[in-house]
Amino acid sequence: MKQLIVCVMVALAAIASVAQGNRADYRVVPLPNVINGIKSADFKLTDQCLVNYPAVNRDMERNAAMLSQYVEELTGIHLSTRPCRDAKSSVSNQDRSGNISLLIDSKVAGDEGYSILVTPRGVEISGRTAAGVFQGIQVLRKSLPAGKSMQILLPAAQVAGTPRFGYRGMHLDCSRHFFGVETVKRYLDIMALHGMNRLHWHLTDDQGWRIEIKKYPRLAEVGGWRNGTTLGHNSPVNDGIRYGGYYTQEEIRDIVRYAAERYITIIPEVDMPGHMLGALAAYPELGCSGGPYEVWGQWGVTDDILCVGKDHTLQFVKDVLDEVMELFPGEYIHIGGDESPRVRWQECPLCQQRIRDLGLKARGKQSPEALLQGWFTTQMQQYLSNHGRRIIGWDELLGCDIDTSATIMSWRGAEPGAQGALQGHDVIMTPVGPLYFDYYQTDKTWNEPTAFGGCNTLKKVYDFEPVAADLPADKRHHILGAQANVWTEYITCESQVQYQILPRMAALAEVQWLQPEDKDYQDFKARLPHLVDIYKHYGWTYRAKSLTQEDEDKTDN
Repeated sequence: MKQLIVCVMVALAAIASVAQGNRADYRVVPLPNVINGIKSADFKLTDQCLVNYPAVNRDMERNAAMLSQYVEELTGIHLSTRPCRDAKSSVSNQDRSGNISLLIDSKVAGDEGYSILVTPRGVEISGRTAAGVFQGIQVLRKSLPAGKSMQILLPAAQVAGTPRFGYRGMHLDCSRHFFGVETVKRYLDIMALHGMNRLHWHLTDDQGWRIEIKKYPRLAEVGGWRNGTTLGHNSPVNDGIRYGGYYTQEEIRDIVRYAAERYITIIPEVDMPGHMLGALAAYPELGCSGGPYEVWGQWGVTDDILCVGKDHTLQFVKDVLDEVMELFPGEYIHIGGDESPRVRWQECPLCQQRIRDLGLKARGKQSPEALLQGWFTTQMQQYLSNHGRRIIGWDELLGCDIDTSATIMSWRGAEPGAQGALQGHDVIMTPVGPLYFDYYQTDKTWNEPTAFGGCNTLKKVYDFEPVAADLPADKRHHILGAQANVWTEYITCESQVQYQILPRMAALAEVQWLQPEDKDYQDFKARLPHLVDIYKHYGWTYRAKSLTQEDEDKTDN
């Protein structure tokens, strides 16, 4: 009998230990603005709980299904969903008892703000919009312990958060190396987990055209393939293997839908007038010399760009933009504008005639050819504006005399962004240091996969401040947010993409969500391991050494 009692006590202790380990922790990444504990019993999350949602709201129905999916993926607990309705087409108090309820509440701050109330009686996740509710779902999801469980205890608390920036982006280059539909979708899943809402999708470049354009089929059929790829950092050795691929329009629509279900807007980039060898190889008449041209198998910047002295070229670009706008319903189209050498224009009779016809004269540091690029950009800007769209371009456009309705993406450091804001442009901060995630994560590179170069550590990302301290108060609203870029010259597979972004994406998420005074790197590092447990659970590749101090002690001090 005594032995039986001891065994029972040991079993009860084990059960208590498991229960303690199966407690949710709301100190997630990015950290909520408010976590106020309530002196009350925990809420017990089991497979007897339902996820309630307003019956007449399709977005909330999808939110409920996704919450159920997330909980089952992480814990094995299956939650059924239930449409509910009271006089306000919401969820009645009776239905909320013992369950998780998703609610629209106009009192929640911000369109993407969330509020989570946990009591022994139930859980309420509220937002002013369905997008805000989705952000609250991500917080609850990340608070759960990863691993199979019969029951999880949710401590009674009020949890709330509102993002600092409306633009919280990541970039993915699918031109230098092509990634399939499922890889792009997983990238979107990773973004959703981190509370991000914009994917800047780089689809065309000198090394490959990745988007089907029905009016110009050779763009994908010819421009989407190169005859080989240089090895290493532009070594003399080319592998000689035909490489390429492209997304059909139906695949793009599928990816856009998938993103929208996660409240992520995709911003496509069709770079112009430079980085256009994919198009020139397919339609050589678009260039100044007429070709022949070849899709590049090396990295860098070529002198061959679109000939804007030809009316045919302008019509080509408008035709392409027509199909791009039909595929991507978001407000923005990214038209690049970076790294466009103008030496061909200097030699081209048609471009020089265009300069004379427009009366373009050198102005300060701006050459006639720079102003010609500004004229070309303005043509596309006006064309998109007539269709209710806006352009984003790289910060080189600041030297081309363009209209302030163009949003500037500041990549050559933070200073161009600050200057753009002073001029009245909206700006997205994506400086090469620290927000190029194709850079190494350490200066100890000998055991790292080949990367572009440079060093952007986890701490360097975390410490970035998008709004310059000396930017006048009346200009600060022009800084829309921040984005990290993933250029893929040296990133050849999905696991390497994930290795380059994780866990640096977690540091960026806190830059995007938190006010500067609320950031604390050591506290972030203490919270990060639980998020990494979720990475492991999904089988995502991440850089484990970034969880230690070793890379930061010398590099960042």
